[in-house]
Amino acid sequence: MSRGRRIGATFRAALRAFVRRKTAVFFTFFFPVLLILIFGALVGTRPTGGGLFARDPAFYIPGYLAVVVVFTPLSRVGSTIARHRDGNRFEKLSTTPLRRWEWLLAHTLVNVAIIGLAGLLLFVLVLAVTGATVVVGPALLALVPLVVVGVALFCGLGSIIGRLADSQDGVIAASNSVALPVWVLSETFVPPSMLPAWFRPVTAFSPLTYFSRGVRTAAAGGDPSAPLLVLAVLAAAFFVVGAVAVPRTE
Repeated sequence: MSRGRRIGATFRAALRAFVRRKTAVFFTFFFPVLLILIFGALVGTRPTGGGLFARDPAFYIPGYLAVVVVFTPLSRVGSTIARHRDGNRFEKLSTTPLRRWEWLLAHTLVNVAIIGLAGLLLFVLVLAVTGATVVVGPALLALVPLVVVGVALFCGLGSIIGRLADSQDGVIAASNSVALPVWVLSETFVPPSMLPAWFRPVTAFSPLTYFSRGVRTAAAGGDPSAPLLVLAVLAAAFFVVGAVAVPRTE
């Protein structure tokens, strides 16, 4: 079997496994919608009133997209590795020509496809519900590589978490512990001006910060190439480490 067929077969199997898990579908597609309806429609923003939601609605677009870019890859890839390990699946895969990076690439492509669709729906919903405005132009197309690279990065991190955690429950606990502070504090919902001065430089170490900057710049019609380049380099590094972290046998 050629490399393309191996990756394709793993992709189709992973996609079917995702669709069969109704909880995963709910949290990928419907949970972010609930957040948008609660924070975007019910709470709303107060650009001149101060507080957490004191910026223009467009400022929070990266935060809503990051719900699926961060949480879904971390939990999906990490829990898949833990589940495969518990079922001795990697011992069986080790007898096939499928390499570890091919396995991770196939699962990354599944996440890119699913999260890309979810991200598109969320983006449209944010514009419709929150009143956010974006500059329609070529720069807006940069949202596609930003989402793709962001998903690949967190798939790699999810693989690392799956390798380090000792169970599926451990993966969920670890991924949520990582995802929640990263999601909130990476220039998404909390503006840097609201953070203590000593903590602001810490946000530069978060990969999601560059995703947020890139999305915000693209939505405003600017050039997001600088944050996209940083995100791409980090994604490549995390993918390589994540591929090495995929177990061979137990």
